[in-house]
Amino acid sequence: MAANKTLLILPGDGIGVEVMTQVRRIVDWFDKRRAVGFDILEHPVGGAAYDAHGTPLSDEALSEAMNADAVLLGAVGGPQYDNVPRDKRPEAGLLKLRKEMDLFANLRPAMVFDALVDASTLKREVVEGLDILILRELTAGVYFGEPRGIEVLADGTRRAIDTQAYTENEIRRIADVAFEMAAKRGNKVHSVEKANVMETGVFWREVVTALHREKFSQVELHHMYADNCAMQLVRNPKQFDIIVTDNLFGDILSDCAAMLTGSLGMLPSASLGAEDETGRRHALYEPVHGSAPDIAGQDKANPLATILSYAMMLRYSFGLLDDADLVEKAVQNVLGAGIRTGDIVGPGMKAVSCSQMGDAVLAELDKLAA
Repeated sequence: MAANKTLLILPGDGIGVEVMTQVRRIVDWFDKRRAVGFDILEHPVGGAAYDAHGTPLSDEALSEAMNADAVLLGAVGGPQYDNVPRDKRPEAGLLKLRKEMDLFANLRPAMVFDALVDASTLKREVVEGLDILILRELTAGVYFGEPRGIEVLADGTRRAIDTQAYTENEIRRIADVAFEMAAKRGNKVHSVEKANVMETGVFWREVVTALHREKFSQVELHHMYADNCAMQLVRNPKQFDIIVTDNLFGDILSDCAAMLTGSLGMLPSASLGAEDETGRRHALYEPVHGSAPDIAGQDKANPLATILSYAMMLRYSFGLLDDADLVEKAVQNVLGAGIRTGDIVGPGMKAVSCSQMGDAVLAELDKLAA
């Protein structure tokens, strides 16, 4: 791979710094051993950026994100920022990054590694072999709709307003990605909304159905209400292959699916924009877990979700399928050897720190590359 590809690293807050440190070690390993090199830039984001610059996303960081070939982010947030203005909170920086980069397609895999079947709170037979993908629309819906805010009515009563809104194009483009990916996987899509009580749900179902009829009739399509989908995820998750849904329901359902695997610390994600005329697209990769301020700075975090996010980056942004497979295989082998951070450790297993987990993955990469 050409060495002039640019990778922007945004460690963020809390355990984001610790897990990203381990990913930097993996990046360095690939540079030395596989000639997969990047021009690396780094900026604070979220609370760290607010502390440094008075804003959760500086103009310089945004500009470099727009020009980078890929962005790798740790996590943002912390209780110390709960009382700052909403537009200055750490999450506002992440939302702005997603919006400005037009990262409309959020890919959240929920895959149960063989070695982690017993880490799930569900029965082995329910989750063994699980491999599903949730596609969440990321740049529209209730998180961005207007009007929004808190107002005082004529009688002095306060009222809060959030607006759920979708255009036809916003629905079509996320459904298009879902159908295309389904054709390469299990050839089945569940489109999830609340058409029984929401106008946006009715519209979502109409648009997805029309696109399916127009371009993807060979893919099996099912419609499901979001509340039923949440129930089915814990009742019979293996009925799903790809779930495509809106921003709000995707936020909720992806975290639900995450816990099927045993730990939020295990799950990566990718947020992708539309391809331009050269085939290049904006892309941001991040773990599903948050900043976990309760364990930040203690070297206890699980870095595997961020390491697996790096693998997704190799796969989706750079087409380095063998290298992505190598990372995923190393993680699988480490888990198979019974090496665990505290969030997934069990009886008879070796509990390790965040940095020791990084050591173990690097040692396994050395073995696989020998």
